[in-house]
Amino acid sequence: MNNQNLFVALRDAFPADLDQTAVETDEGLSYSWRDLDRATAMVANLLDSLELPAASRIAVQVEKSVEAMVLYLATLRAGHVFLPLNTAYQRGEIEYFIGNAEPAVVVCSPKNFGWVSQIAFTAGTKHVFTLGEDRSGSLLERAAHHGNQHTPAVRQDDDLAAILYTSGTTGRSKGAMLTHGNMRSNAEMLRAYWQWQPDDVLIHALPIFHVHGLFVAIHGALINGSKMIWMSRFDPKQAIARFPDATVFMGVPTLYVRMLAEPSLTPDQAAHMRLFISGSAPLLIETFNDWQTRTGHTILERYGMSETVMLTSNPCGPDARYGGATERRGGTVGFPLPGVTLRVMEDDAKPVPPGEIGGIQVQGPNVFKGYWRMPEKTAEEFTADGFFKTGDVGRVDERGYVTIVGRSKDLIISGGYNVYPAEIEAAINDMPGVMESAVIGVPHPDFGEVGVAVIIARPGAAVNPDQVIVGLKSQLANFKIPKQCHVVDELPRNTMGKVQKNLLREQYRGAFV
Repeated sequence: MNNQNLFVALRDAFPADLDQTAVETDEGLSYSWRDLDRATAMVANLLDSLELPAASRIAVQVEKSVEAMVLYLATLRAGHVFLPLNTAYQRGEIEYFIGNAEPAVVVCSPKNFGWVSQIAFTAGTKHVFTLGEDRSGSLLERAAHHGNQHTPAVRQDDDLAAILYTSGTTGRSKGAMLTHGNMRSNAEMLRAYWQWQPDDVLIHALPIFHVHGLFVAIHGALINGSKMIWMSRFDPKQAIARFPDATVFMGVPTLYVRMLAEPSLTPDQAAHMRLFISGSAPLLIETFNDWQTRTGHTILERYGMSETVMLTSNPCGPDARYGGATERRGGTVGFPLPGVTLRVMEDDAKPVPPGEIGGIQVQGPNVFKGYWRMPEKTAEEFTADGFFKTGDVGRVDERGYVTIVGRSKDLIISGGYNVYPAEIEAAINDMPGVMESAVIGVPHPDFGEVGVAVIIARPGAAVNPDQVIVGLKSQLANFKIPKQCHVVDELPRNTMGKVQKNLLREQYRGAFV
């Protein structure tokens, strides 16, 4: 039987010379491809020695390290299911995830062993290991006693490889089940679409408990046999200093904003780079333009989800499907990737015309298997003809470029009219002195819901809330105008840089009632 284990596809792409450097860390450590092969074998052998049930969940909440990546790869190699957990999660959240996923193994930071192990053992987990960012902990101590050869477990495309819990902004978090086939097909397709080159080197500056850093970045480098420059924590000066040694950088918009604040960011410094990719949160058009001016490079923005890995991308080179289009258009997330079908629907029932706004639905080999132990929720989120309802609202223009307007749950229905926050935010962000804005819906006794704008001013600038409202009235229909405007020092964000509108809604929900 052909082994379709994702690990096998990644391992097959390692270069012929296994003694080349695979990962170089910001602490000066160097890992060869042979080191990765042997280390993943030892950890996989440790997992095998525990005699776990087939496809056991391995829940992991540890700081970023190369060894944490090794644990992920070893989990695939041994045929189990990787369950990465955000390092910011606290006791109540960890209790829920462990109770819901019932992992056979939990790996945590040494400093959290006391309380995490208590939760895990109470829930029936038999094995709890520790892994520190400094290569300490019981996981590596135990793995050191095992051999460095291992035959990867046989897995098929439809077998589960990972469970990613969504952020849970409404109700309990859902575990998105991703298969070996979902992730391998996406990695192989992105290798072609982003035109990975034999000599590419990736600066890895993202967390690894999320699709972006764990799957898009790591899979991208590994399936191309490309070296990674590994940053345990993002530092804008350090990242820019490594540009001459690298060719590819993947980041969230916040990272680009922080690098733009550094005087060392120049066209000369970025001359060796081939590709800058942004995702996980909307990239402001100003950041897109400023980056172009400062570096001579055009950021490639793309769109994906925990449930689907990557769905769309601005072109890296000519896209024959769209008349050879090569333009990376700011404010868009590009075209559906090869193999992905994307449609924009009105009320889940009929397609909208080009340029019109509706709900985004997708289908493709990258689309997840469903939500862990939530068959009703899974059925709810798929259409009768097999499309996944993303929950995102957007439009596709006549040239095929996709623009995300917002989340359907962020839609404001004011006096019976649909109000899309992204449209209002774009108008506010263009105003003098505004750095960024977020528009949310809050309860209102007359209109049901109305908009509230929350704004961050540029350093040294003063923004008058009343003037913002006046400025909007000259551009937008009256029903779209926020009823209040607040200027604040910062917006609440998650670890990937997304504005947490649920927290803003909670903060301002009593404004009119």
